[in-house]
Amino acid sequence: MNKPASLRAAIEGAIPALAENPERLTVFIDRGSIAATGAKGLSFEYRYVCHLLLLEFAGDSDELFLTILEWVRANQPDLLLNPDERPHGITYETDILDNEMTDVSIKLQLTESVVVKVNDDGSRTIEHVDDSKHPDAITWTGQPWTN
Repeated sequence: MNKPASLRAAIEGAIPALAENPERLTVFIDRGSIAATGAKGLSFEYRYVCHLLLLEFAGDSDELFLTILEWVRANQPDLLLNPDERPHGITYETDILDNEMTDVSIKLQLTESVVVKVNDDGSRTIEHVDDSKHPDAITWTGQPWTN
């Protein structure tokens, strides 16, 4: 699975305090499943909840969630484009520790498609589909959204 590491890197890049204390960000995979059919091909899809746990966070929550939304726009756009996915696609809980720090738990419903091809010699080629190249992906311009 590639998306958890990619999401972690995006958050670490946006939250400078994590460079000094990377152990404050933990990434888990919850409720994982494999979607495959009985078809002749071996391709399948990972389906899972990517669970981020950010401990003793004293940064700007707007910056944190904007970073996550930017990442989602490029890597899992159906969480934004599909009205059925919006209510549960990105969820969070916060434990307020004091006036400056919180523990933040964020969960994203992610999928990763894996294309498996059997070569003429019987070997397999395994390729993870890059959703940022999908036609539904939304390209982030780096400019803030305005009404």
